[in-house]
Amino acid sequence: MSSVARSVYLTSVGSGGGKSTIALGLAELLSRQVGQIGVFRPLVASDRPDPILALLSERYRVGLPVADLSGTTYAEATALVADGRREELITRIVERYRDVERRFPAMVVVGSDFADAGDGAGPRELAFNARLATEFGSVVVPVVDGFGQQPAAITAASRGAYHDVVDLGATVLAVLANRVPGSMRLPRLPVPAYAIPEVPSVSAPTVAEVAAALGATRLAGDDTALARDVLDYVVGAAHVPTVLEHLTEGALLIMPGDRDDLLVAASAAHVAGQVSLAGLVLTLGVAPDPRAMQLVEALNARLAVLSVPTDSFHTVAASSRIEGRPSAANPRKVEAALGAFEAHVDTTELASRLRVSRSTRVTPLMFEYDLIDRARSRRRHVVLPEGTDERILRATEILLRRGVADLTLLGRPEEVARRAREVGVDIGTARVVDPADSQWRDEFAEAYAKLRAHRGVTVELAYDIVAQPNYFGTMMVWAGYADGMVSGATHTTAATIRPAFEIVKTMPEVSVASSVFFMLLADRVLVYGDCAVNRDPDAAQLADIAISSADTAARFGIEPRVAMLSYSTGSSGAGADVEKVAEATALVRERRPDLAVEGPIQYDAAIDPAVAATKLPESTVAGRATVFIFPDLNTGNNTYKAVQRSAGAVAVGPVMQGLRRPVNDLSRGATVPDIVNTVAITAIQAATLADNGAAS
Repeated sequence: MSSVARSVYLTSVGSGGGKSTIALGLAELLSRQVGQIGVFRPLVASDRPDPILALLSERYRVGLPVADLSGTTYAEATALVADGRREELITRIVERYRDVERRFPAMVVVGSDFADAGDGAGPRELAFNARLATEFGSVVVPVVDGFGQQPAAITAASRGAYHDVVDLGATVLAVLANRVPGSMRLPRLPVPAYAIPEVPSVSAPTVAEVAAALGATRLAGDDTALARDVLDYVVGAAHVPTVLEHLTEGALLIMPGDRDDLLVAASAAHVAGQVSLAGLVLTLGVAPDPRAMQLVEALNARLAVLSVPTDSFHTVAASSRIEGRPSAANPRKVEAALGAFEAHVDTTELASRLRVSRSTRVTPLMFEYDLIDRARSRRRHVVLPEGTDERILRATEILLRRGVADLTLLGRPEEVARRAREVGVDIGTARVVDPADSQWRDEFAEAYAKLRAHRGVTVELAYDIVAQPNYFGTMMVWAGYADGMVSGATHTTAATIRPAFEIVKTMPEVSVASSVFFMLLADRVLVYGDCAVNRDPDAAQLADIAISSADTAARFGIEPRVAMLSYSTGSSGAGADVEKVAEATALVRERRPDLAVEGPIQYDAAIDPAVAATKLPESTVAGRATVFIFPDLNTGNNTYKAVQRSAGAVAVGPVMQGLRRPVNDLSRGATVPDIVNTVAITAIQAATLADNGAAS
């Protein structure tokens, strides 16, 4: 049975429960369906900014001050309850909630719990949250904390949570148990029940968080080193061989400051790949010998070395009490938390029960989060030729944690592993292939020689060519060892797409491969084509580009209304350039009468309803265009960059279209989110081509 609600109320049963992970998961789910979500907490501490509100507000671009997103403080609530003014407290919170709710089509509410109250004051009982959820008109997601609990206790708590909330008159959407041991499942309930296992990388503190809690002085290490997760603590009190034997992955090694031998040995073990450490802590306030530190720096271990005044025992005791949590400052934890939620919660089922009315306009946030969801649902294999690039490695970790795609990185395995250690990322399940050493090299050389025999390519020459990463990656796609390829972080566009033109080639019905950029503006997503590949397409090619771009837009949830751009609108101008666009427009209408297309049309008339009302008042596209087709590369490339820089738009692409299999190019200035988005797009293209049989 579906629960028609605009608001989801998350409440812990007992203390804690890992609400950040669940709140992120629910917010992510809603963000794929509506243009913008609001967030709210009924009670917050008065002495510090609320970390969950800060995280959700920034990630989901709420656009309101964090101070406006809460009802009141625990201290104020305690005072009101003590005075017998409980209903006044409820009224105050509900009024504050309504002020936020009226601005958003959907809300995520993170309720109070025992841990939030700090000193035990304030209204903490489940009844308080259930009452507020009813007043808000929210459906409730009770969260049970499974950390350190036996499966039987978690099962009983989950069953009890459902019945308790129902008995209090609230509507339960689903029950979640977080941080459970192993792969336990929750009991059958009248609503969906999900169990999310403990994920160390979510709850583990970073080296920076440990350093702040200990008041440590940093002796070495950059921001990357400080961002490593601390998964274990090891005390270095024995001889070097013994300590090295007991080092664990992600351990923070705590040792006296005068153990120069251990300082150097542990750094060397990290560099050699024997173990990947989180960092080193030197106790007792003793500085290491400068010669030892020089040797550590020469090893380029890229580890944080911290100094604390306390002894090892007290340092370990204080460190073990530190717990990390996802935050806007630590996107790796956010991605790990979302990955855990999405891997163990049926988000499709949960979304169907919510039945939030989906926005008719695709906003940038909806577009980006929907990419991840769609790629996850039809997981494909993507090859990344630039396997040692730091941005590629960071994107790989995110993609694997979110389950977006299976990945192959090209490069020497030892070099890729070394770079991953230096960057401090986990690329565990990614396959690493060295083109020069691969078992496929002979196979690819023979195949490429046959494909390019008309150009005089011999097997001997092909053997050298296919060892180049972009050629090797493209051959993997051609041979079916991968479903798509993404490159260009360090290679030029020509170096990325030339192999695709030679090997993969275009679809039979397409005369020219082309590209589009998804332009993520403040309130909408537009499609620009072609801004990267075809220098001066003729009318037939321009028509092909328009049709391909419209199909690409539709494939990614954007209703295609195609504007064939020119310096003239309608019949107001003349000349060869205008005639080319007019001819291309006629060809599009002839070949695809189902498409809404207008041309020739100027950009302002295509995007601005007021201008459109004057220049083309009868047009169904003018003023409402979503797909913009530029007459040549010069116009398209300059326009997309001008909009990107002057309007603060995010340009995702170029996304290739018209190829038999997807090969996509990155800008050499691509960011990690750009790479993640492009891989997701590539995976979606691969799934669609497989459905259509076009990849055969």
